[in-house]
Amino acid sequence: MKNKNNKITIFGWKALYIALISLLAFASSAQSDALSDEAFIQKNKLRERATEVLFWTQDERAVGFKNIGVIAPTRVVAIAKNAKPMTLNDIGLADVTYEVEGIKYSIQDFIKLPSAVGLVVLKDGQLVYEDYTEGNDHNTRWISFSVTKSVSSLLIGAAIKDGYIGGVDDQVVDYLPQFKGSAYEGVSIKNVLNMNSGVQWNEDYSDPKSDVSIAGDANGIILVNYMQALPRAHRPGTVFNYNTAESNLIGELLRSAIGNNAATYLQDKIWQPYAMESDALWLLDRPNGVETGGCCLLATLRDFSRIGQFALEQLASPKNSPLAVNWMQNSVAPSVTYPGYGYQWWLNSDNNNFQARGIFGQSILVMPELGLIIAKHGNTPRAKGPSVFTAHSDALDMAITKQFN
Repeated sequence: MKNKNNKITIFGWKALYIALISLLAFASSAQSDALSDEAFIQKNKLRERATEVLFWTQDERAVGFKNIGVIAPTRVVAIAKNAKPMTLNDIGLADVTYEVEGIKYSIQDFIKLPSAVGLVVLKDGQLVYEDYTEGNDHNTRWISFSVTKSVSSLLIGAAIKDGYIGGVDDQVVDYLPQFKGSAYEGVSIKNVLNMNSGVQWNEDYSDPKSDVSIAGDANGIILVNYMQALPRAHRPGTVFNYNTAESNLIGELLRSAIGNNAATYLQDKIWQPYAMESDALWLLDRPNGVETGGCCLLATLRDFSRIGQFALEQLASPKNSPLAVNWMQNSVAPSVTYPGYGYQWWLNSDNNNFQARGIFGQSILVMPELGLIIAKHGNTPRAKGPSVFTAHSDALDMAITKQFN
């Protein structure tokens, strides 16, 4: 009888938990549902507070993150005329279940989490699962944050293939001579890609006085002026330190090398040749300004999953790639200073998986050996760190992976 009662209690808590997350999801969206997106943006002054995006409330992010294109200046990454919508190939993933703290959930429960926005799964290049929260769908362009770092890395690989950049051992000052005499003199492009430049930087998203809060979205002259003044903390290539501004610096270096903007280069090298489904937008530092190299490409979740598919395919066929020879192999090789990071990609060295990852729950997980891509849009309460969402996300990834092992 005791075991039976325990079983009832466990399932009772499961039902209560699912009811609770459903209620929280409703409460979280109630304010935005009561107003149109435009009215919500106006009421909450999101345009005036666009530079405070890290400190918007979760309700504000639920509306603002899919409307950055009307809140702040962006540049279009246009699709090709032959772009075709993806079609769903149902292979039974709707039956996938996973466990968190001993409680079983379905894949449909994941999207009911207050922090979930969208989930897309590709298998061998085919769309095999897709789900979104109410108010979002396959046309929703969501802000990516640091997922964009991995895209900028791809573009550096393209620029090397095209001859605009000699190679990753070239010095930053070769392309941005204004950094001569600063802590960036003696820093290579590879150092910046691997996040081990040795330049001092504080990436605390919760501290309004941290470097990332002050200059994490800076570009152009503002970025250069800020970074020129940073001191050196370590010898280049010796210590890993995650630094969003250096990914913005990659954007500066890319534009200097190619003599063009990054959005057009992305359009010409990947978006159109790879027949992405929808136009994307890339956040600019000001109207008609420059892209934020380390952040803020807005795209549909289908197209983000196809970025993962693109990276996987370049890994498999390096000789026919629009990127430099073996670029993806080198990109997902562990750096000497941190085995979990490559050229702006997070790595799992135990199983050769790699991931583009951004704050508030954005991710593109690539599993080359399984031909599997899992992409998510999220809106977690905090920028990063453990959460209900991350626990469910990790467990769901494992459960989906087991379907193909």
